[in-house]
Amino acid sequence: MPDIPTRSTSSFRSQAWRRAVELLSSMRFAIALLTVICIASVIGTVLKQHEPAVNYVNQFGPFWSQLFLALKLNAVYSAWWFMLILAFLVVSTSLCVANHAPKYLADLRTYKENIREHSLKAFRHRAQADVADSPQEAAQRLGKVLATGGWKVKLQQRNSAAGEGTGWMVAAKSGAAHKLGYIATHSAIVLICLGGLFDGDLVVRAQMLFGGKTPYTGGGRVSDVAPEHRLSERNPTFRGNLMVAEGTQSSTAILNQSDGVLLQDLPFAVELKKFIVEYYSTGMPKLFASEVIIHDKLTGEQTAQRIEVNHPAHYKGVEIFQSSFDDGGSSVKMRAVPMDGTGKPFTVEGIIGGTSEFTRAGVGKGDGKDALTLEYTALRTINVENFGGTANNTGTDVRKVDLKASIDARLGAGHKTTTEKVLRNIGPSIGYKLRDAAGQAREYQNYMLPVDTGDGNPVFLLGVRDNPVDAFRYLRVPADKEGTMDTFLRLRTALAQPAMREQAARRYVAKAVDAARTDLREPLMQSTLRALEMYAGTTTATGEKIGGLQAVSHFMEQNVPEAERSRASEVLVRILNGALFEMAQLQRENAGLPPLDSDEQTLAFMTQSVFSLSDAQFYPAPMTFMLDDFTHVQASVFQVSRGPGKNVVYLGCLFLILGIFAMLYVRDRRLWIWLAPAGKDRSHATMALSTNRKTMDGDKEFAMLAEKLIGAQPTARHPGASE
Repeated sequence: MPDIPTRSTSSFRSQAWRRAVELLSSMRFAIALLTVICIASVIGTVLKQHEPAVNYVNQFGPFWSQLFLALKLNAVYSAWWFMLILAFLVVSTSLCVANHAPKYLADLRTYKENIREHSLKAFRHRAQADVADSPQEAAQRLGKVLATGGWKVKLQQRNSAAGEGTGWMVAAKSGAAHKLGYIATHSAIVLICLGGLFDGDLVVRAQMLFGGKTPYTGGGRVSDVAPEHRLSERNPTFRGNLMVAEGTQSSTAILNQSDGVLLQDLPFAVELKKFIVEYYSTGMPKLFASEVIIHDKLTGEQTAQRIEVNHPAHYKGVEIFQSSFDDGGSSVKMRAVPMDGTGKPFTVEGIIGGTSEFTRAGVGKGDGKDALTLEYTALRTINVENFGGTANNTGTDVRKVDLKASIDARLGAGHKTTTEKVLRNIGPSIGYKLRDAAGQAREYQNYMLPVDTGDGNPVFLLGVRDNPVDAFRYLRVPADKEGTMDTFLRLRTALAQPAMREQAARRYVAKAVDAARTDLREPLMQSTLRALEMYAGTTTATGEKIGGLQAVSHFMEQNVPEAERSRASEVLVRILNGALFEMAQLQRENAGLPPLDSDEQTLAFMTQSVFSLSDAQFYPAPMTFMLDDFTHVQASVFQVSRGPGKNVVYLGCLFLILGIFAMLYVRDRRLWIWLAPAGKDRSHATMALSTNRKTMDGDKEFAMLAEKLIGAQPTARHPGASE
């Protein structure tokens, strides 16, 4: 049986290793990596990064949110697979440079003077002519001319058809920096990726993997956090946030992670002496800066600095940037206003970031199902809103395609905009959460002052939303002529009392019915009471309690024929408006206030009151909290970072600029002139030019060189010849 040749294991491994290296150093592999990085960068730009997990659940649903979190799409730039791709790109580009750089560097040192005469005739740019002087003298003369023109020249003596040592080759080159551009460009990619890896989360991830560091997910004071959640002051690279309130100092930065936070101890403490913010006339901030004192922990030295946007402070290799500003623990005083027509108002005080506990009846810690927790979340002293636009652009019909309007909106003068903006500061607002005994919470935002939304009737805006990703929905409560919502609240309370509804109905009937028509008073009285009762709230046959205009509409659908509903609705709404007006007048009299005037302002107030009373039944809380007073405490948010890799990135950027410039604007050219004897003191010259880029400038340059050096015209290349 003949022997079957087998490949040894070491040979197979060697070949597999060569193939792997060849794959890693190939251009296709590098382009594939760059494509994946670009796609990941797009995802990281479109999808908000480092958001709470509940935000992704609310926005994308449980399935997709879990998938995004599993793939680390919520933290793309610190994900393990993104770091791995960058590492492979570094290896791939490094291998590519290692494979090609020696050849390019060797090519820089050679003149390729050994090229044959018949090879010169195959070049695109070539010329032939007889020149004066012997080949040696002509070679020396032409070499000096080329050297004067910036060419690097090498002369070679070799054999020709006329005899041994009778021929001379003039080899010249220019633009060798073009090949250096290739090396510089690829080296720049390596340097930039290395700097990005070093200044990214790679070092922090390594400490979490090998150093026993874990993210912290609890609460409490920073000083009580265990060492396994803290990073050392000697940490070579980090980027975190540092919030400092006025009059306080902090020395611990927060590094947000996808599953918690890490605490970064700083070698110094930052004390905020004063926070400065300046606004435009519209209320938009135009400058915010911080006057700080940096306390060195080791020496105790104090350094005063001013930090502004784009003007950071530098201390011990750490850069301190002005990132934003926040509330530093402002104290607020709020008035609890019953919204369900029952209960009594009370006052509550707290600090932003703190909580208060009470029951629906008033202040005090609740022990049962009526227990509520008030969480003070935000105080905004300035709110700038856009009140521009017209009634015609309040909504968009997605089915309509108006090409002319779209073109007109985008053409015209340079200052033209598609929508008019009217920015106005509408005053302070308070944000809070109400959490019930089961732990469920809703978020609220109430404005301190009444807002004129454009119709001349100021209203108090009471915002509410169930999820943080949703927009606020606002209940508009009209302000009375004293600038308060007291008249509306009294009207809301009186509407819930049968005695007050009857008294208001009698006053309305007395004014609406002529004294001579006593037979109409009782029917109108019953209709008015019925309208007020429905509006206040009734229980349907299915057990659902409805009120407001919805109850009126439900009554019409159940009891009035369709052909008569329009006229009956007008009559019923007119009765309802009149009775509510008398109820408001009655409440103001009982409170010792002057009656409402019968003018346009009162009409607008009552119209808005009808809508607001109808909408108030859907307000999800038994009370709302109005901001009465506050003591504002500013806090400055700094971004602190230590990034030694930035110098590597800067060097890479310099290499990238130089490399691209060399590759685009430097032409690698090589010139050969072969000189052979052609009689006494005469030589026959064959000239050729090679360039890496075919341009019209190259054609003109060769024509000029051929005329200047050998006095010949360029010869057209025959078809099929290659350079």
